[in-house]
Amino acid sequence: MNAAPALVGYTAAVGFVAPRLMLRGSWQHRAPALAAAVWHALAVSFSIGAALAAYSLATPAEHLHAGLVGLLHTCGLDVGTAQPDPNTADRLAVGVPAAIGIALVASFVFHVVRARRVRTEHRDAVDLVGRHSARLSATVLPYDVPAAYCLPGRDPRIVISDAAVRELTPEQLAAVLEHEQAHIAGRHHLFLAAVEAFYSVFRWLPLARHAREQTALLLEMIADDRALHSHSHEVLATAMYEMASARTPKGALAAGGQNVLIRLKRVLGPRKAPHPALWGSAAAAVVTVPLLPLLVACPPGLG
Repeated sequence: MNAAPALVGYTAAVGFVAPRLMLRGSWQHRAPALAAAVWHALAVSFSIGAALAAYSLATPAEHLHAGLVGLLHTCGLDVGTAQPDPNTADRLAVGVPAAIGIALVASFVFHVVRARRVRTEHRDAVDLVGRHSARLSATVLPYDVPAAYCLPGRDPRIVISDAAVRELTPEQLAAVLEHEQAHIAGRHHLFLAAVEAFYSVFRWLPLARHAREQTALLLEMIADDRALHSHSHEVLATAMYEMASARTPKGALAAGGQNVLIRLKRVLGPRKAPHPALWGSAAAAVVTVPLLPLLVACPPGLG
């Protein structure tokens, strides 16, 4: 039996239903790293499912053609009995899944290269205007608003305004710098490039839109948690509040930003550790969800 209907149904469920289920739960903010991994696993699973569905739809072209001809004859329409070229079906069966894979890889490379070029240009400008602080391991930029951001990738930079150095306490400043260092050490720019690539190819898909938005927020929460390992919630929250109005350059990752209010509520609100069952189920989903389209396409034999 052809697996095309099951694969189409599966990809539709992952692309349209799964994002709604993910957004309903509050567990994501308690375990942001696992939640980001689940969003990426869903994107990978949808991509594999779409490729396999395209392959399955193209493979039975001759049987589908015969069925359609018979149906039209029953309705009194004579459309002839010419059969489709099997070579065309074979080319479609291989070409369409390959096109999906190539589009995703090319989009990822494009976003990585473009962001690197933007960061390199900005890094050169920062090096000319700012001054390096060995004490802070950052570049201090003349700017009258408290701000801090990082330029990840090759030759990374942490950039902080001189207003932040003046107005933030040493503890607040250290928390902000640790937040930015978490972005660099975790290579968060690559995760952002991955969801940007998925969104570019499947722009119409709710999964692509929500994965892009939620990944950006969850990566900031991961960096917040890194800063909270050695600093109090009040110190980090007040530092975030001071820098809430700062603008972030394109291609940079900042402690402030558009989602600062959500993150402030999380930092200052009651902290409830994720239940071990949540960790286990989310981790299992990260491993198994990308493999589900393969099981749908090639179900194990029974009996």
